[in-house]
Amino acid sequence: MSYQALYRTWRPEYFRDVVGQDRIVTTLINQITSNRIPHAYLFCGSRGTGKTSTAKVLARAINCQSPENGEPCGHCPACLQLAGENSLDVVEIDAASNNGVDEIRDLRDKVKYPPTAGRYKVYIIDEVHMLSTGAFNALLKTLEEPPAHAVFILATTEPQRLPATILSRCQRFDFKRIPAALIVKRLRLVLDSLNTPADDGAVEQIACAAEGGMRDALSILDMCLAYGGGRLTAQLVREVLGTSDRAFLFDFADALIDGEAARALVLIDQLMRDGRDPAVFAREVTGHMRALLVARTCESGLEDILEITREDAERINAQAKRAPRPRLMRLMSLFIQAENDMKWSSQQRSVLELCAVRGCHPEREEGEEALEDRLCAVEAALAAGVRPAASAEGAPAKPAAQVAPRESAKAAASAPRRAPVPENDEQAWQQAFKAIGRQDPKICIFLRKGRFAGLDGSEALLEYPEDGSEVLAQLLGRADKRAVVDQCLSEAFGREVHLRTTKPGAPRKAPDARNNLERVYEAFPRDKIEIIDE
Repeated sequence: MSYQALYRTWRPEYFRDVVGQDRIVTTLINQITSNRIPHAYLFCGSRGTGKTSTAKVLARAINCQSPENGEPCGHCPACLQLAGENSLDVVEIDAASNNGVDEIRDLRDKVKYPPTAGRYKVYIIDEVHMLSTGAFNALLKTLEEPPAHAVFILATTEPQRLPATILSRCQRFDFKRIPAALIVKRLRLVLDSLNTPADDGAVEQIACAAEGGMRDALSILDMCLAYGGGRLTAQLVREVLGTSDRAFLFDFADALIDGEAARALVLIDQLMRDGRDPAVFAREVTGHMRALLVARTCESGLEDILEITREDAERINAQAKRAPRPRLMRLMSLFIQAENDMKWSSQQRSVLELCAVRGCHPEREEGEEALEDRLCAVEAALAAGVRPAASAEGAPAKPAAQVAPRESAKAAASAPRRAPVPENDEQAWQQAFKAIGRQDPKICIFLRKGRFAGLDGSEALLEYPEDGSEVLAQLLGRADKRAVVDQCLSEAFGREVHLRTTKPGAPRKAPDARNNLERVYEAFPRDKIEIIDE
């Protein structure tokens, strides 16, 4: 017989074999023992949590001729046929490839025929969210009032895509992700049956990499066994998954927390020389920063939340105490964005290195998180006894106003930044345009259709075509949108400037002598200017 994958060999045949779904299993067994079988089920949850396997066990149990406490006996003709997957009473439909109206109409025509051996004719529709709108409409009436011998079991990973009319006709069971401890216990059972020794660290890495899916865990184990052939070690699992060990992650996190960009780049170079995947490493760093942030927030229960050992929890707690919470939040955001950017970049290493350098230099970043990170660093330096540097003339520094750190951060973030008056108005407009795009990209979609026509006093003129001018006017009519535009313009031009839209070729306002004089005063000292009235 040809080789069969582990996840198929170890597919549950009884309810007792289903891992991590005790609440659902108990409910189904009680329904079978009390003979209260509904006509439609909906099994939803993430991949590899046992939806289809539980549906098959349920189909065997309700058709079993002599069930034992709700479990199929495994010996009657109905159980033997279903175990051999040659029973006509259980029909499995893959909605991903049979999602049309014709397939559902064919099902609706055949559902009236009674079962051949068992009591029920069971229809298991996998990935039911892939059905088209017409197919859902064709299924509605049959799902609401099926024949007495028909039972529908719908399985999906995306229940939000199902129509409410379908959801209301089913009993819904949500399959949760399987805890890592239960996955480790199941993997140990598989390894013992194969007489394969394995380190505890190797099995735990596989369980964590599975992310709550038993099928993924068994598939990873299958690959590791094929790669190693002997004892299963943690190093072997890392080589198969392309991941890094925990010591490397802690060293890299130390470099980021201490702001040592050179050390971080050396570690990335070592990572690439070992043949690791940058995207996988970025995801690992994100998970590590999450663990540190959880440790900074939660005083207890870290082992249960992160599903780690006590030794790892102690090390994470020790490292988390060295990192301020704003820095961890900023680093986590940077690596989440880096992981997303790597999907569209051909230079994944460069994306990773750029993210690491940005993480080590918050003083070069903008935004509230970077500002709060810098303030935390200043507070830590002052608490350590570092005194501020003296001024250039050697005069003592003036005492700063006593302001709370968080209030000063908010004030600094909300205060407008005045940029110097640019030499070129066109460059100033482009600078303002980019600033508006960072704060509200929707406004830029409409501003892009216009053409900057220069300044008219304290107004920036935007020549705008007839089509779409009303939409822009409505958008700028909102106070919050207008405030964003005016603030960005004022910062770019170095003085108070407002936006005014005009038609192409429209005459400008007459020049205001007072405004022109004010601009001269801004550029030159007043005592150097002599006004001559001719």
